[in-house]
Amino acid sequence: MTFGAATVSPWVWHAHPEVWLLVVVAVAGYLWAVRRWAPAGEQVGARQQRAFLAGVAVLFVGAGWPVHDLAEKYLLWVHMTQHLLFTLVVPPLLLIGTPGWLLRKVLGPVLPLVAWMARPLLAGLAFNAVIILSHWPAVVDATLRNEPLHFLAHLVLFTFATLMWLPVLSTIPEIRRLSEPGRMVYLFLQSVVPTVPASFLTFAERPIYRFYADAPRPFGLSAVGDQQLAGAMMKLGGGVVLWGVIVVIFFRWYADDQRAQKRDAVLTWRDVERELERTTPRA
Repeated sequence: MTFGAATVSPWVWHAHPEVWLLVVVAVAGYLWAVRRWAPAGEQVGARQQRAFLAGVAVLFVGAGWPVHDLAEKYLLWVHMTQHLLFTLVVPPLLLIGTPGWLLRKVLGPVLPLVAWMARPLLAGLAFNAVIILSHWPAVVDATLRNEPLHFLAHLVLFTFATLMWLPVLSTIPEIRRLSEPGRMVYLFLQSVVPTVPASFLTFAERPIYRFYADAPRPFGLSAVGDQQLAGAMMKLGGGVVLWGVIVVIFFRWYADDQRAQKRDAVLTWRDVERELERTTPRA
């Protein structure tokens, strides 16, 4: 592995205090809220709590060492993986782990605005616009050279990704949740637009991003090879997550439909039995 003389190796551990602080506040605040704010008769199940804590854990992995250091100093494909975690893994886990009453309380006065922005068409278009903008060469190079701007870019990505997931995972009536077929179509469409920047990255013969072209090259991976791997991660990694969710929704929908049919069949047979009892003369 080769690094410039003035460059610190990403394998030299160092803490990211802001990430630790964010994780501690998120976990402590969540556990306190589900115990102190829960309405009478409401309980947050262990499964929900595990989902939320898993989302925070993935956020910690993506924002901490060594992923942060590799992504923001050396390797575009790690940066792409980081973005996939922040947009397609962390938001759905946090939403699954957040009960409706807590989501409503956290959003507070901005709930009407969030509900308006989380309409499927608007949320999907806004998310994909942010995805395309966040891969624009000038934007990528600017954010990688400016830490506060980079943090803001990640915050924007996470925010619009969460809005994109709300029509799929909303637990409150104020934010309309799509039907099962609607959710499957919606998520399929989210997998289409990222193929555009992914194709540019995969098939470009020269480095697109100046920052990564000038960065030290770990593992002997060339800038073009790194770029091609990033394009593959964007297309295949994102597709695996979205299509995986689609498959889960489909089988749950199918199972619910089968249960409903069996329940209807039982009710119908009971109706027949009652009608026979009513019409059959008694001895």
